[in-house]
Amino acid sequence: MEPNLSKSEELRNRTKQFALRIIRLFRHLPRSVDAQVLGKQLLRSGTSIGANYRAAGRARSKAEFISKMGIVVEEADETVFWIECLIDSGIVKRDLLADLLSEANELVAIFAASQKDSEEMIGKRSGDRVIGSSGDLRSRAFALRSTDDPMAR
Repeated sequence: MEPNLSKSEELRNRTKQFALRIIRLFRHLPRSVDAQVLGKQLLRSGTSIGANYRAAGRARSKAEFISKMGIVVEEADETVFWIECLIDSGIVKRDLLADLLSEANELVAIFAASQKDSEEMIGKRSGDRVIGSSGDLRSRAFALRSTDDPMAR
């Protein structure tokens, strides 16, 4: 970690370096159909982590930030999945991807914790559950149907 960089800048750099590692891995995968299919999936998800993290940094509200961080978490978790598939299928040896898999799991943990912290901060400010949580949406949808919809009576 460079001492003069903010956490945000450090993560921007880290996710970019991760994307570049994914690109280099893809370029060295075997040319077999299965390796290329898995590799393209990995290439998409692994490079989108940094792009979506940058988009989260441009969010116009805390709710938008949380939503975009959810995408970052999903892409990072999907990247873990594709790396595991490359290993478990025998396309790439585990020891060759161990560091990359570890980094992917760390990114999942970092971004999931950031998303959760932001959700909790919004929840504490509003005194309600976080807007966008599945329970909140279901209860609002039910309330709208049962009170505003004449067909629901």
